[in-house]
Amino acid sequence: MASVFAGGSGAGAVTGGSPRASARRGRGGRAPGRGTGRRGGLGTAVVALTTSALFAAALPASPAAAADPAPRIDLKVLVVDDGGSAVAAVTSELRGTGVPYRLLDLADPDRPRIDAAFLSDTVAGRPRAKYQGVVLPNEAPFGQGSAGAAEQAALVAYEQRFGVRQVDAYTWAHPGVGLDYTSEGGWSGTLDGADAEVTAAGRSGPFGYLDGALTFEDNAPSISESYGYLARPREGFTSYVDAPVPGGEGRGSLLGEYAHDGRRELVVTFAYNQHQRQFRLLARGIVEWLTQGVHLGQNRNYFSVHVDDVFASDARWDTERNCTPGDIDCVGGAGEQVPDIRMTAADAQYAAQWQDTSGLTLDMVYNAGAAEEWKAENGGTDALTTRLLADRSQYRWVNHTWSHPFLGCVQDVSVVPWQCSKDPSGATRWMSRAEISAQIRDNHDWAVDKGLPVDRTELVTGEHSG
Repeated sequence: MASVFAGGSGAGAVTGGSPRASARRGRGGRAPGRGTGRRGGLGTAVVALTTSALFAAALPASPAAAADPAPRIDLKVLVVDDGGSAVAAVTSELRGTGVPYRLLDLADPDRPRIDAAFLSDTVAGRPRAKYQGVVLPNEAPFGQGSAGAAEQAALVAYEQRFGVRQVDAYTWAHPGVGLDYTSEGGWSGTLDGADAEVTAAGRSGPFGYLDGALTFEDNAPSISESYGYLARPREGFTSYVDAPVPGGEGRGSLLGEYAHDGRRELVVTFAYNQHQRQFRLLARGIVEWLTQGVHLGQNRNYFSVHVDDVFASDARWDTERNCTPGDIDCVGGAGEQVPDIRMTAADAQYAAQWQDTSGLTLDMVYNAGAAEEWKAENGGTDALTTRLLADRSQYRWVNHTWSHPFLGCVQDVSVVPWQCSKDPSGATRWMSRAEISAQIRDNHDWAVDKGLPVDRTELVTGEHSG
């Protein structure tokens, strides 16, 4: 199953052939070191509370661990953050899914140093891995000095001992991550609009919820939105997402697994942020791969289209003022007179035809009072309502109250923005329970009378948006 949603750049610049962590952020995806990104979750993911013994059994054994008691693996992810958008994107997926994680800020001089004691200990005679997975900005983010080398070595030993996996959130293509250099038949550049593909290995593995096709966003032709590297896999590398090499032969990997030295790394060689479609499509699989399908939390994804205020009319949105003329919060005041627009019967007919071809059912969030008002003002007929009722069974219908009032305090619209009105004692005046009940009841009863398939327990209140 494919998904929707929406990702720029990230990790380290290249110095002497190895990445260097960078905290720079920008708008468009570029080569590592020129990050995009705004900081900040498809299908149903695994929800698991498991005993440590069960989880340990799922992990690959290593010679060093064979003589130890079955280890305890805590269901928490370690995230090493360089301030770039790639790590922020993976972190947003962990947070949105509900997977526990600990964030370690590389820019914090007072952060704890990664060593054996930081990563593991012993509980009741059993070795304990404190983290079930590790997210890094790139494959070697700790710097070139002895302190950085010691942290890197501690992490490698930890992953080897406990079979813990590592995500390299964004890096360049080179043999250190199991890929040829781009000069050896690969390519690097802007990926906007690129047609990538989830490989057979990806579809049979952590990305099995996708049907294979994956097109990179290209929202603004004049702006580079995502940069990346396409390269041929070397021994030990399994590509999960690839794309044709522009101007070359064959395909190059954009995301894949590198198994080496008793460890497994998920190597991502394209830039992204948490909002871009390509990341949103792959986010669930990244977490599933990292946690080996055993984690706390749940990935939920909802996709529906609410057609709001069905039967009602309103002024056309003013793009200059960013408001609806005549509304109480629009500059010019509630008394501003502008012509209203409303769906037509032809619009409704087209909506039904569009549903047939798209396979997507619309949610009609309706205000029946507006239909009755229109009919009363137009000789007792309303072609729009007649058309929508004729196609009633093709849609989902949701109660949106009879006439779309604000179901909170009584609004004082003499000021912009409006305020809650007060009584003589200064107390807030509220819409009565009887009025609220009537708005809900009358709209529901009208729908039942017209044969609409409505659920009495469902309601979208009027004036509810932010």
